[in-house]
Amino acid sequence: MKVSVDLETCQGYANCVLEADAIFDIDDDTGKAVVLRETVPDDLAESARAAAASCPVDAITIEE
Repeated sequence: MKVSVDLETCQGYANCVLEADAIFDIDDDTGKAVVLRETVPDDLAESARAAAASCPVDAITIEE
């Protein structure tokens, strides 16, 4: 599984960080999400899916 964030769409709500802080963080300079792990290990897959589902602007893309 791979994850990415569309920085044009991201509004910095940080819901992704709340759901999956091992995968996402917020950039201090831009206030937008950054991906810490583009390739998600199996044990974090559900967290990645929850993060994507929690994004109010659908900025997170998951490739299975």
